[in-house]
Amino acid sequence: MNFPVLRIWIDGTTAGTVQPLFGLPPLERHLRALRRLRPAPDEIVVSGPAPPPEIEGLEVRWEQGTGLAGVRLAAFVRSAPAAPVLALDGGSAVDPRLLAYLAGRSGSAAAIGGEGKERAAAIRLEASTEVPEDCASLLDVAETLLREGRVSEVTAKDVPSFVANLRRDLPFWLFTVPDEATRKRRERFLFWSNYKGSTDFLTRWVYPPLVWPLVRLACRWRLHPNWVTFASVILAFAAVPFFAAGWFWTGLLAAYTMSVLDSVDGKIARLTLTDSALGNVLDHGLDIVHPPLWYLAWAWGLGGRSLDDPVMQAGMLLVGFYVADRLVLAVPKAVFKRGLHSLSPLDARLRTIIARRNVNMAIFTVGLVFGMALEAFYAIVAWQGATLAWHAFRTAWLTSSRIGLRHAA
Repeated sequence: MNFPVLRIWIDGTTAGTVQPLFGLPPLERHLRALRRLRPAPDEIVVSGPAPPPEIEGLEVRWEQGTGLAGVRLAAFVRSAPAAPVLALDGGSAVDPRLLAYLAGRSGSAAAIGGEGKERAAAIRLEASTEVPEDCASLLDVAETLLREGRVSEVTAKDVPSFVANLRRDLPFWLFTVPDEATRKRRERFLFWSNYKGSTDFLTRWVYPPLVWPLVRLACRWRLHPNWVTFASVILAFAAVPFFAAGWFWTGLLAAYTMSVLDSVDGKIARLTLTDSALGNVLDHGLDIVHPPLWYLAWAWGLGGRSLDDPVMQAGMLLVGFYVADRLVLAVPKAVFKRGLHSLSPLDARLRTIIARRNVNMAIFTVGLVFGMALEAFYAIVAWQGATLAWHAFRTAWLTSSRIGLRHAA
């Protein structure tokens, strides 16, 4: 007889008693996260008084149920006695990395997170594990199983903490949101948790007061992050003719708006679990393609009308430095499976000021303010060249050190 590889059970009785995060009810958040699990769950059941929300591409079965969570969970485990079960509290917020870890491991295990009234649990049960039926909640089930030694405890050191696309280490989170004050605090926590560990000074310190209300508004309106990305694409390319015409302030208005939205779309996607392959391609593709167009447009707008003109030659050199820098930074990703700026505190700190789009844009803006746009442009070329030299040095140093350690071993 064939049993499901992994069955999901969600206690839906608590789903209506907690606050949503960024407009997303916790039960819907669970289902969106489960849709991304690979391999996909073979069965998802919500046990509660009301049907769960429909999620496109995800089949969910509703079992009407009330009463002790232990009784309902035990009955579900017994219904397919050879299949492991991942049990979740429909009123909790669970880090998708924790879900993936529990789904992919073997053996019975329980994770408990949060403090005081925010405590919540997630449990993986082998079919042979007996569920204590006298427990009122999933948290009670987890605490009983851990106390009796029938499951192992999942701690922060068990779940990989490095988040590649954020270039940072972040322990998994698990909690419930019982009141409005907790919701506000936890939304702030999740917002800042979705900032990259190393980024430029504009993104880190200047933009957040703008990004925070825009993210909350977009989430409240259920705005898909791809729409924000589309707006970024339009603004990024709209800035090019403005720059080329010498309308630098108009171009910078479009450029800074695009730069802020570039911080907004990714956070919406991660906070509401709505990221997509198309969105990732558009977002990362835009980040790679548009800076050289801006740089050449700056050169043209500053008077560089031919390849013989020193300004245009400087623009071509800037683009060459930019492309070479991108190629150099691809090496650490291939060797270490993570970006250069996540390899050491020094590299993470320098990411704040190295030549990137936002930093170069800030230098150009300062030049315009003081009537020294051309001088600022030449300074950007020099800074991009210095950044390339530093990245090449660090890449060679770290890569050779790694190779040396391998040979020594």
